[in-house]
Amino acid sequence: MSYGSHAYIPDPRNEGVLFNVNGDLLPRDKAVVNVFDSGFMLGDGVWEGLRVHGGKIAFLQDHLDRLWEGAAALDIDIGLSQEALTGRLYETLSANDMTEDVHIRLMLTRGLRSTPYQDPRVVISKATIVIAPEFKKANPKTAENPLSLYTVSVRRGRADVQDPGLNSHSKINCITACIQAIKAGADEGLMLDPQGFVATCNSTHFFIVRGGEVWTSSGDYCLGGITRRKIIDLCKANNIPVYEKNFSLMKCYSADEAFTTGTFAGLAPVGEIDGRKIGSGERGRMVKRLQDLYLELIHSDAA
Repeated sequence: MSYGSHAYIPDPRNEGVLFNVNGDLLPRDKAVVNVFDSGFMLGDGVWEGLRVHGGKIAFLQDHLDRLWEGAAALDIDIGLSQEALTGRLYETLSANDMTEDVHIRLMLTRGLRSTPYQDPRVVISKATIVIAPEFKKANPKTAENPLSLYTVSVRRGRADVQDPGLNSHSKINCITACIQAIKAGADEGLMLDPQGFVATCNSTHFFIVRGGEVWTSSGDYCLGGITRRKIIDLCKANNIPVYEKNFSLMKCYSADEAFTTGTFAGLAPVGEIDGRKIGSGERGRMVKRLQDLYLELIHSDAA
């Protein structure tokens, strides 16, 4: 079964993996949180998805900075320094002998509540920090076989409703978008902003290529994607014209190429949007070039 840009190769080693819950290493099936935990009860928290390459967590500082920014916005005291959390991450990797093709879900919640209620003044514990690593290799076909997208009715909201820049546990709008896309027979949902311009996908960021130029959204209505930013920077460093701007679906349908970006799969080509074939419908030259540049960047970071 395909999961779009998040398709992966199942690995039986995951049955014996240890998760880290508040500093304690526990077997995967014993790694649990209390039903009064803020994340479980209310989606009150933030998270990061991390990839391990060559024994190193790729672009870790960028991820930590985003986690700290989100925690500050939600007024959550993490209770650890970045150095201490980094140590806990690598301790968990070491305990599982993990060095390559590893994905980590790093989750932070406000902690335990004394009663089912949203007011943070009822929290009675320190923040909950869960490190959930898995041996998880992206399906190699994802880099070559184009995805199909469907433009969903669920919009990315304004910052005064729920800031889309927050990587919060409250992902119900993205889940709803994903369900709508799946029901339409697509791999992932393409989401618009309140003005009707293209914003992002439900779990990845979105780019198009037109006349040798790379376009992505203004960024006003999407998460501050780390892979997204790396691709923008790679374009600038390699004299590829790149623009963060407003554009409509009409520009997508007539694009030469399209692709998504994300921590898990990197760059994935898009061959179809709303039943329209994009370009040749296959992975294009620009996508292949950017995939190669991104792999070089990852190897350089790991070195």
